[in-house]
Formats: sequence, C-alpha cells, structure tokens
Amino acid sequence: MFFLTLHSRGFDIIEIFWGLWLFPLGLLVYRSRFLPRILGVLVMLNCCTYVIDSVISLAAPQYGHIVGLWIKPFTFGEFIFMFWILIMGADPKSPKPASS
Repeated sequence: MFFLTLHSRGFDIIEIFWGLWLFPLGLLVYRSRFLPRILGVLVMLNCCTYVIDSVISLAAPQYGHIVGLWIKPFTFGEFIFMFWILIMGADPKSPKPASS
C-alpha cells in the first residue's frame, strides 16, 4: 500500500511540470501572429490549473475535490489548442510576390 500511495504522490509532483511547460507554449502562441491569441490565453490558464491542482492535492488533499470542481472549466485550453492545430492548422501570412 505504501508504494501505491507513493506512486500517486509522484503523479501529483510531476503534474506541476506538466503544467509549467504550458506557460511558455501559451506565451509563444499569444505572441504569434498566425494563431488566435485566445488560444494562448487558454493554454496559460490551463498551466495554472495543473499547478493549482497539484499543489492542492499535495498540501491539502481534503480540499482537492472541491478545488477540482472550480478549476474544471479552465482545463480544456490544451485540448482546444490541440484540436485547433489539428483541424484549422496555422494560418501563416503568405509572402508578397517580388515585383520585376
């Protein structure tokens, strides 16, 4: 039982890093000109939800379920970004033809 609990705590710790990499990704998407800026904001919000969920589950596990219900609407930013890239793709600006 100890090792099962330890395995669960390991996932709680690594969830911080799953979330932290989303912040630079969201910042890059926000600053880019060929993806909608709202996608960057949603990905950065998703970063915060991973970190909050992980910290709450480590520091105060009795409140994990309550906090999870409140942050659930913000956890879909990564999926929206993924489906946007998959379906719509990026819209790069086409280069202007050189005049001769």
